[in-house]
Amino acid sequence: MGTKARETLFGPTIRASAERANIARRHADVLACEAWNYRMLGYRGPAQPSPTIGDALNAGFGYLEVRCHGCDTHQTVALDIIRRPKETPVYDLERYMRCKDCTTVRRYPYKRSHLVALRQQKISAMHPPAVWWPGER
Repeated sequence: MGTKARETLFGPTIRASAERANIARRHADVLACEAWNYRMLGYRGPAQPSPTIGDALNAGFGYLEVRCHGCDTHQTVALDIIRRPKETPVYDLERYMRCKDCTTVRRYPYKRSHLVALRQQKISAMHPPAVWWPGER
């Protein structure tokens, strides 16, 4: 008489616990991204520590909202096309952001952009840019 394989005995338990761990990790990433957004909108500056690019993508925040100091426009940058390691913190991306409109007007790379918040959708009429806390403007 043979014994059951370890896969038969422990396989479902291992898969269920791995699934629960993935759900908990995603929930923690969502909370970290929301907390960073509140700090960015509340303090109006680069809040550190920030979530990594991989954490933001795992949480469903696929876009980074950037504001140009020159022309005061808001734009979104897709995080999945950025050519940086997924372990890069989001606040490190600020020095690489430049405004395309101001660059063409000035004829040199205009790097005076400011990070605003992480977003789940691109900026559109249905999803307007993020605003600072009331009374700040």
